[in-house]
Amino acid sequence: MRILLVEDDDRIATPLCEDLRHQSYVIDWAEDGLSGLHHSQTVDYDLILLDLMLPQLDGISLCRKLRSTGYSGFVLMLTAKDTTTDKVLGLDAGADDYLIKPFELEELAARIRALARRPGQMQTPLLKAGQLSLCPTTHAVNYGETPLCLTPKEFLLLEHLMGHPGQVFTRAMLLDKLWELDRDSGEATIRTHLTNVRRKIKQAGCGTTVIETVYGVGYRLRAGQN
Repeated sequence: MRILLVEDDDRIATPLCEDLRHQSYVIDWAEDGLSGLHHSQTVDYDLILLDLMLPQLDGISLCRKLRSTGYSGFVLMLTAKDTTTDKVLGLDAGADDYLIKPFELEELAARIRALARRPGQMQTPLLKAGQLSLCPTTHAVNYGETPLCLTPKEFLLLEHLMGHPGQVFTRAMLLDKLWELDRDSGEATIRTHLTNVRRKIKQAGCGTTVIETVYGVGYRLRAGQN
């Protein structure tokens, strides 16, 4: 699951991001409403954690913009304003859930899991390529009955390739799509992650090349795998 946190207080954002990454979520952080809007238009997020009081563009206005422009993922609002009026405003703006600050990280994690179990817009179908299967919601990857332990970036890379079977992606395209918010990454990062993913699939018992190298062009999920 890919998550965007829109929060201007780094005392909250830093430990929250660290905790969610330890749970194998891929998380990006925007420090104001306008940056959050830009990120949401650049990357496909399953969930947006949205502070109510933000500089440049407040959380209610941002939530309305997200919904009006077609964002169909979940929005969980984080705020210190504990009044019925504020809750109603947030829910009417398109939020799916509401969590009052201060909160325990365990409660936030439970709320995220509960949203992921909801039927509806975030339930992405299971991706399959032969015996290889990937569940975007639970972050589970298996080859046959054997689970694969992938890092968040490896998972994101494999998910993207499995979601576009047969389509060729250059390293630059993958970098722009998956590492958009990480400017320190280079194309060598893509090669490293692809090597690791291929190795883990092979160790799980796969005797064929699932991810093909199209020499001089890029990479694709091998034709006939789906």
